[in-house]
Amino acid sequence: MTITITAFENSPDRGRGLARDMRVRWALEEVGQPYEVRLLSFEAMKQPAHLALQPFGQIPTYEDGDLALFESGAIILHIARRYPGLLPDDPNAQARAVTWMFAALSTMEQPILEREMAWLVEREESWYAARLPILEGRIRNRLSALSRRLGDADWLDGDFSAGDLEMISVLLRLKSSKLLKEYPNLLTYIERGENRPAYQRAFAAQLAVFHAAT
Repeated sequence: MTITITAFENSPDRGRGLARDMRVRWALEEVGQPYEVRLLSFEAMKQPAHLALQPFGQIPTYEDGDLALFESGAIILHIARRYPGLLPDDPNAQARAVTWMFAALSTMEQPILEREMAWLVEREESWYAARLPILEGRIRNRLSALSRRLGDADWLDGDFSAGDLEMISVLLRLKSSKLLKEYPNLLTYIERGENRPAYQRAFAAQLAVFHAAT
């Protein structure tokens, strides 16, 4: 059976490739697996049929035969373990790649999301101007550590892996800010990811959904 994932019918990211179905699309493109997409409205995401797949009413979900998964990180880890192309053969290198996946989702993404949420819900509040430098300072601490670790390497640990896919996907959330300009090696790292044919195919597919909705 063909893999089916879910995605926004009308994504709030306006086709910028930031919705989490993009990460799953990219992973499937990297491993060369065909997939279908079931587009959902915000209303449909809260209905019993979708909640049976994703109890929190979010996207993406992943269905393959009798297997149903939710949470993009878990889905990508499953794809990487099931199909060649996203994890190295060496067991120790595999473990390090998975470590980078977790680092992207917990250590790196959390302060970035906190900054995003502050802008969305607090930017009109009196304390926002004082809080923003604190939030951005936390992000800079993470970016500085990542920049030092990456150095002049192309990827985080040897060849491109699911760890890079997750890390670049997270860093792309900062693309519209000025923070990344302080770290040239991270900018070129992101560009390498964006230039991968699999990324470009996934991005084009998600962008097409946005154009169709508008």
